[in-house]
Amino acid sequence: MSSTQRSNNLAARMGRWSAQHRKKAIFGWLAFAIVLFALSITSPMKTIIAETSGPGESGRADTILYDDFKQPAGEEVLIQSRSLTTTDPAFKTAVQAVIAGVSKLHAVKEVKSPYEAGNSGFVSADKHSALVRIEIRGPSEDAVDKIDPIVARVAEVQKANPDLYVGSFGESTSKALTASFGDDLKRAGLFSVPLTLIILLVAFGALVAAGIPLLLGLTSVLATLGLVAVISKVLPMSGDISAIVLLIGLAVGVDYTMFYLKREREERAAGRSKEAALEAAAATSGRSVLVSGSTVLVAMAGMFFTADATFASFGVATMTVIAVAMLGSLTVLPALLSKLGDKVDRGRLSFIHGRRRTGESPVWGAIIDRVLRRPLVSALLAGGLLLAIAVPALQLQTAQPSIDTYPQKLLGTYNRIKAAYPGEGNATTVVLKAPNVEAPAVRVAVGELKRHALATGVMNEPIDVDTNAAKTVASITIATEGDGTDSRSNAALSALRDDIIPATVGALPESEVAVTGMTAYTRDFKQQMKTVAPLVFGFVLLFAFGLMLVSFRSVVIAVKAVLLNLLSVGAAYGVLVLVFQHGWGKGLLGFEFTGGIDPFLPILLFVILFGLSMDYHVFILSRIREAYDKGMSTDEAVAYGIKSTAGVVTSAAAVMVAVFAIFATLQAMILKQFGVGLAAAVLIDATLIRAILLPASMKLLGDWNWYLPTWLEWFPRFEHGAAVEKVDAPAVPTPSA
Repeated sequence: MSSTQRSNNLAARMGRWSAQHRKKAIFGWLAFAIVLFALSITSPMKTIIAETSGPGESGRADTILYDDFKQPAGEEVLIQSRSLTTTDPAFKTAVQAVIAGVSKLHAVKEVKSPYEAGNSGFVSADKHSALVRIEIRGPSEDAVDKIDPIVARVAEVQKANPDLYVGSFGESTSKALTASFGDDLKRAGLFSVPLTLIILLVAFGALVAAGIPLLLGLTSVLATLGLVAVISKVLPMSGDISAIVLLIGLAVGVDYTMFYLKREREERAAGRSKEAALEAAAATSGRSVLVSGSTVLVAMAGMFFTADATFASFGVATMTVIAVAMLGSLTVLPALLSKLGDKVDRGRLSFIHGRRRTGESPVWGAIIDRVLRRPLVSALLAGGLLLAIAVPALQLQTAQPSIDTYPQKLLGTYNRIKAAYPGEGNATTVVLKAPNVEAPAVRVAVGELKRHALATGVMNEPIDVDTNAAKTVASITIATEGDGTDSRSNAALSALRDDIIPATVGALPESEVAVTGMTAYTRDFKQQMKTVAPLVFGFVLLFAFGLMLVSFRSVVIAVKAVLLNLLSVGAAYGVLVLVFQHGWGKGLLGFEFTGGIDPFLPILLFVILFGLSMDYHVFILSRIREAYDKGMSTDEAVAYGIKSTAGVVTSAAAVMVAVFAIFATLQAMILKQFGVGLAAAVLIDATLIRAILLPASMKLLGDWNWYLPTWLEWFPRFEHGAAVEKVDAPAVPTPSA
C-alpha cells in the first residue's frame, strides 16, 4: 500500500485499532476526560489581565495605569435623600457613618469624603446626593474577593438610616454581574443537555444510541476545560471562554458522533456484518470527520491574525475542543459501537425507531426531488431569498453594549448616580505620565484641561485627579455625557483627543498622554478590527479553499463551498442587524439596546460559522463523491448523497440551533447576539444552503462539478468509499439483537 493510501485510511485504521482494543480505548478516554476535568478544578484557568491587553491608545493608557500607577479598584457609595440636603446634620451623620465604617477595614486603603477640600464635585448640583469614594487595597484583580465587608458596612448604614438611600456601585456590581453571567451559563448548560437528548432520541429512536453522542460531546467539553486550564498557564484565557467551549464542544461533539453512528447503523441496515459496518463507517464518516475537523481547525486559526489576546484565547479554546471531539469520534466511538453491536438500539421508541434505520427523510426526499427537477428556479429563489436576508448586513455597525444593557435589578445605585451626576456613569480617564506630575507647569496644564473639558458641555463634574506614589503618573477621571457608545460620548472623546489634550497636557515636554474608558476602548477596538479583518477573512477563505480542493480534487467544488458558506455567513449578519439594530423581536428576546453589534462578534462569528458550515458541506459532499466514484452519474450521486444525509444533517443542525437558541435567551448581550447569530446561520445553512442551493447548483453544473486542471493532477487521490464486504440483499432493517 502506498503512503498516500495509508494516510488516506487513517480514520479506518484508528477505528480498527479501537474496535480491537475496546477496553484501552473506552477506559483510556474516560480517564483522559476525568483527569483533565479534575485538573481544571484543582488548577483553575489563568485569565487575561484586561488592563494590559487593550487595543491602541486606550490599551497604552491602561498599561501605564497597571504598570506604573498600579491603578486600584474602587467602590462608590451614594448617599441620597429626597428632602434632606448634604448640609443637613442627619445627612452628614450618614456620610460620616459610611466613612467611619469602611475606614476600619483592612481591605480599604483610602476613603475620599465629599466634604474634603477639592472634592466639591462629589456633591450633586441639587445638593441631595453625595458620593464617598473608596480605594481598595492591593491589585485590582483581587478586589472582588475583598468587597463583601465593604458592602456589609454600607448595608448597616442603610439599615440605620431608612429615610436615606445608601448604596454602593463598583466592584460590588462587577461581582454581582459576574455571578449573574455564571448563572446564565449554568442555566444554558442545564437546559441544553436535556434538549439535546430529546432531539437525539427523535433522530435515533433509541435511548442508547441517543446517549452516545451526548456522552461524547459532554466528555469532550470536560476534557477541553482541563486542557485549556493547562494552556492558560502559558497563554492566559478570556474569562468567557467556558461559554465558547460549551457551545462549540457540545455542538461539534454531537455532530461528529452522529455522522459516524448514523453511517454504522445504515450499513447494518443494509445487511453488513457488525465488523464490516463499523469499518465502513470509519472509512467514510470517519474520514469526513477528519476532513471537516481539519477545515474547522484552520478556520479557527484565523483568530490569531487579530493580534488580540482575547481572540487568540478563543482560537486556542475552540481549536482544542474540536480536536478533542475529533479524537473521541475516531477512537472511543468505534470501541463503544464494537462493544455494543446492535445493542445500541436498546431503549427503542417504537413509534419512530423503524423509520430511522434507513437514514432517509421522506420530507427532505420530496423537497430534494423537486429541487433537482427545477434546479434553476430553485437556485434563483433560494439564492434571492438569502441575498435579501444578507442585504441588511451592509448596515452593520459595531458598538460595545453599555452597562445599561445589564440586568437592571443589579443597577439600582448606578442608575441613581447617573441621574444625580450626569456623565458619572460613563467616566473617561486621561492618563498623564511625566517626570513630576506635581510640578507647577503640570498643575497649570491639568487645570486648563479641566476648564476646557467642562466648557464642551459633554463633560461634567466630578473631575477626580489621582497621582501614583512616585509622582510620575496622574489619572484624571472625567464624568462624560452619554452611555459610552452614543454620539455624546464619542463627541467628548474626540474633543479630548483632537483638541483639548494637544492644547494642554499634551504640550508638556517629556510627557506621554493617553485616553481610556469605555468609549475610547470601543473606538480603538473597532479600528483594530477594521485593520485585521481582511487578514482573518483572507486566511480563512484561502485555506478553506485549499483543503476542499485537495480533499475533493475539484476547483469547482472548492469555489462553490467558499461561496455558499459566505452566503450563509452574510445572511447570519443580516439577521443580526435586523434583530439587534432594527429591533426585530427585541420584546421576545428581552433587550432594549439597538446601538449595534458587539465589536467582537463580526470576526468571531465569521470564523466559527465558516468552520461549522464546512462540517455539513464536507459530510454531504463526501457521500456524493463516494456514490460518484462507485459509478453513479453526477445527477444520481447528488440525489443519493443528499437524500441519504438529510436526516442526520437535519438532526445535527437541530441540536446546534437548539443549543445556540438557549444562549439567545440569556441576559448578557454578547451571549444573546452570539446565540442568535449562530442559530440563524446553522438553520439557514442546513435548509436553504444544503437542501436547495447545493443540489441545485450541482445539478446545473453536472460533470463540471469535478473539474480539475491537468496541471493539478499531481494532487493525492483520497478514497471516499470503503472496501468492505459486498451485500446483494436489499437495504432493509435487520432485527436488533
